Amino acid sequence: MRKLSPKSLPFRGFASAALGFLLAGAAQASDFAVEKHKVPDMKAMFGQVQSRDITPARTRIGGTLVSRSVDEGAQVKAGDVIAIVTDEKLALQAQSLDGQLSALESQLANANDALKRAEDLLPRGFVTRAAYDQAKTNVDVLQHQVESMRSQRAVVAQQMAEGSVLAPKDGRVLTLSAIPGAVVMPGEPIARIAAGALFLRLSLPERHAALLQIGAPVLLAPRGQDAGVETEAAAMRKGRIVKIYPEIDNGRVIADAEVENLGDHFVGERVKILAPVGVREVMLIPRAAVTTRAGVDYVRLQRAEGPLDVAIVYADSAEPDMVEVLTGLSAGDKVLVP
Repeated sequence: MRKLSPKSLPFRGFASAALGFLLAGAAQASDFAVEKHKVPDMKAMFGQVQSRDITPARTRIGGTLVSRSVDEGAQVKAGDVIAIVTDEKLALQAQSLDGQLSALESQLANANDALKRAEDLLPRGFVTRAAYDQAKTNVDVLQHQVESMRSQRAVVAQQMAEGSVLAPKDGRVLTLSAIPGAVVMPGEPIARIAAGALFLRLSLPERHAALLQIGAPVLLAPRGQDAGVETEAAAMRKGRIVKIYPEIDNGRVIADAEVENLGDHFVGERVKILAPVGVREVMLIPRAAVTTRAGVDYVRLQRAEGPLDVAIVYADSAEPDMVEVLTGLSAGDKVLVP
């Protein structure tokens, strides 16, 4: 780090021209005042991908599972048939009710014929009023019996239809707990479905509980990256903390974070993230102000006596166009940005 001057150049005439060129370039550059900013102190950790809702698809009747129409990992819509359960007793009940219903309908047809004859003969006095009333009563009774039998038949038909195990919500099938040929009971879960959006479940040490805030940013590293590998902020996806649980479990505080486009992740997958555990002060300067010569990073400061190149050490920041200065600058310095 030194100030450029004509004495530092081998040829005095060339030095004067070069210094004039540098001053002209500095005049065209803009000043950036270095200030301290408070930014979240990000800590590398692992989060776990979770589904907002995990709901079971249950069978509504007992019987034998005869078929499955999906496998683990399949995407399903609400109402899609996942499996079929049948109960042979329901088919036998349906046959029995069909026979009883046919018999009642035949009796009702005969009763209607008898009532028609009584209606024709009553005005001519060949049938008494009591006989006519009895015929009409028989028709009414048989009609009610037929309606009752049809309702019982509809109940059995509905039970047979409930053998279809339906997906309760849109989502992805996580597990299937029964195979074709297995005997299942009413209410037994056949499949588990991850419904709703995916989110990240964070588990932080208790000492960070007071520092967590709703809306604080988090960064998600690319999948499959080792914990010890540094990742540039530009390559990480941004998210935010949306929920902090009020109970501390085994010295850990639990929080949920939302990150867009997690649909390609596995439920339960552990991913590397950067989560805020506090606030620290940093000095940020534009990345364009940094130049590298012989492996050393420099910035040019605007001083009263003229421009001055200063060596710095910096790190990447969450802002892609800015860098975080670790050493070499102080608050109030004016950096020349080309």
